Amino acid sequence: MRPLPHEDDSAPAPRPATAGLNILVVGVGGQGVLMISKALALLAQRRGFAVKQSEVHGMAKRGGIVFSHVRFAEQVWSPTIARGEADVLVALEWAEALRWLDHLRPGRGIFIADTRRIVPPFACRSRKPGAPSAYARETPADVVGRHAEGCALDATGIATALGDSRAANTVLLGRLSAWLDYPVADWHEVIAAIVPKGTREINRAAFDAGRAWTAPDPDESEATALATAAPAPDLHIGVTIDAAWCKGCGICVKLCPERCLAMDGPTAIVKTPTACTGCRVCEWLCPDFAVTVRNEGVPA
Repeated sequence: MRPLPHEDDSAPAPRPATAGLNILVVGVGGQGVLMISKALALLAQRRGFAVKQSEVHGMAKRGGIVFSHVRFAEQVWSPTIARGEADVLVALEWAEALRWLDHLRPGRGIFIADTRRIVPPFACRSRKPGAPSAYARETPADVVGRHAEGCALDATGIATALGDSRAANTVLLGRLSAWLDYPVADWHEVIAAIVPKGTREINRAAFDAGRAWTAPDPDESEATALATAAPAPDLHIGVTIDAAWCKGCGICVKLCPERCLAMDGPTAIVKTPTACTGCRVCEWLCPDFAVTVRNEGVPA
């Protein structure tokens, strides 16, 4: 992975605050694509730019594709960004990052992506642990530094460690801020203005964590990847549902292939935990991040 701009003199310097930009934000419904684009549009407006924004979010509540074009400059005529003309691509999901890669400006576009993988059900050829899928196989090492400048980071993991996985979009916003020459105070003000009042603290912490992120040592990353890829000899799958986050949409219940889940009043519950195979379809499709699937190790 290429070093970040402040770590390598050969990397692109932060874009000047007086320059206009075309920024494409992509992801999956429920990840907060529109929050990032709203923050960018508001920041640009406060700096006196003309701003145009275009978005597609009809599947936002069903785990479908969501993308938003944000363009700002002294004058902007069109709200959409043509292929090959995006100055920055911000992706909240890895396959979507690859899908939109050709929209970056060749040779000088900036690529910022969460390495989170949300595998759609039709890509799962088998629900058995370790079974192959039709999900994209390209890795961050295949993209960053070869096809685009930028970085790929575990933004969801960073946000989860801070206390709320839903703040992964703000982690990416913080990472983006390292490439844009705007005062940090301006970013903090914009975030405070658009996020719900009760989430201002976590979102500010997520932004600061993303801005301070540094690329891991390549050797350490490779060793971690190999260790992660090693198949577990025994699995004990645990499924938890956060009742405070669950809105009772029933998506997880209807699409669980083993019928492990059920509705109990306004929320979903784990009805038959021993039947779970750990396919994670419920976790990937939950629009509110209420479902967590983990391998809890060999049972005692």
